Amino acid sequence: MMSRIATVALLTLLSLLNFCDAQTREEKVRSDRKRVVAEGFWIYNDLPKAFEEAKKTGKPIVVVLRCLPCEECVKLDDDLVDQDPIVRPLLKKFVCARQVSTNGLDLSLFQYDTDQSFAVFFLNADGTIYGRFGTRSHRTEWVQDVSISGLAEALRGALELHGDYPNNKSSLAGKRGSPPLFPSPEKFPSLKGKFTDSLNYKGNVTKSCIHCHQIGDAVREYYHSNGKKIPKDVFYPYPHPKTVGWTLDPNTSATLREVAKGSSADKAGFRTGDTITSLNGQPILSSADIQWVLHHLAPEGGTVLASVRRSEKPHKLQLTVEDGWREQGDLSWRVSTWGLVGKASGGLRLEPLSEEDRAKQEIENGKMALRVTYVGKYGTHSAAKKAGFRKNDVIISVDGKTDLVTEGAFLEYGVNERKIGDRISATVLRNKKRITMKIPIQK
Repeated sequence: MMSRIATVALLTLLSLLNFCDAQTREEKVRSDRKRVVAEGFWIYNDLPKAFEEAKKTGKPIVVVLRCLPCEECVKLDDDLVDQDPIVRPLLKKFVCARQVSTNGLDLSLFQYDTDQSFAVFFLNADGTIYGRFGTRSHRTEWVQDVSISGLAEALRGALELHGDYPNNKSSLAGKRGSPPLFPSPEKFPSLKGKFTDSLNYKGNVTKSCIHCHQIGDAVREYYHSNGKKIPKDVFYPYPHPKTVGWTLDPNTSATLREVAKGSSADKAGFRTGDTITSLNGQPILSSADIQWVLHHLAPEGGTVLASVRRSEKPHKLQLTVEDGWREQGDLSWRVSTWGLVGKASGGLRLEPLSEEDRAKQEIENGKMALRVTYVGKYGTHSAAKKAGFRKNDVIISVDGKTDLVTEGAFLEYGVNERKIGDRISATVLRNKKRITMKIPIQK
């Protein structure tokens, strides 16, 4: 009997999966809108309505920026909306708004890591930001960075800040950064004329949508197309806390699960178990808040002031970020690197060689040793393949340089230091033989 029930359950699950797979992107977006609007819990793609509702009710606002259809963020989003018994009651204390596109988005207010496909903002009706939630450091895995418990903690923290508002207004003022290059995504030169400030549900809605990562693409293209170097903070955006030595417990607001030995955080005196309560005077609700401060307020060789709770007692610490700290971040998971790969490496994806493999190849530590993990096949991403590159080639120098030890450094050199039409000379190790090939820098 039990095996029959299990079989029926499995067949039902498979039929649902097949139905989801059979749905086109257009159908998924439209069905999501229909379902959410019918439920009536979330205000769907109408931020002005959410702010107006917050003014009437006195509630804070929670805005979820969610890419559709993104199967990875659905895992978290559907749980928090439909299933979790702790989060749902907390959400009822907010005006809840779901935004599934960035068309018309106020970029002076909504500043976040645009390589995310799931980002949350907690706000007052007057536009004051209480905090943010949503962090990712892998293309598909999210459990190491966010959790339902962590979201609940952020919601509670936002409610506490809202309850004390406006007494705490001065401490929240710094949560809005400098004005963006353009006020909203569709006004960037590379997006202007292709998109409007709203989705086109009367036509092809998916083609009318500006995705989060396209904002980052547009920022980089603005500099590149104007013959300017892409700034460090644009090339290496929203550094993960690990770049300074912090590994956070995703089930908490900002409690340190680990402090890397020898890191900036270790040198500053941070300890495992510390809870970061503020950075540069800003209340911290999650790792996304930490990333915002690191991105906007942590200069090369500069300092960030931190308040931590340690064994229920407050402590003040000063984090000094070292020169080149941003470059330590991993860019490989970011969707936005795909365009840079086409421009600078001709379609190659690269990863540093392990210490064991370095020893086998007799490559000195600290010198360039980037293994080719992927060779593109189409369009601009086929240039390296046409030049003769193969998977598992190990690049040991570029134009005689041996200090480009990460994929990011390789891409940054190609985009910022060489011009379109140039050909960089790369030396690779293949079967213990050295081969030199040239990769064109492309538009």
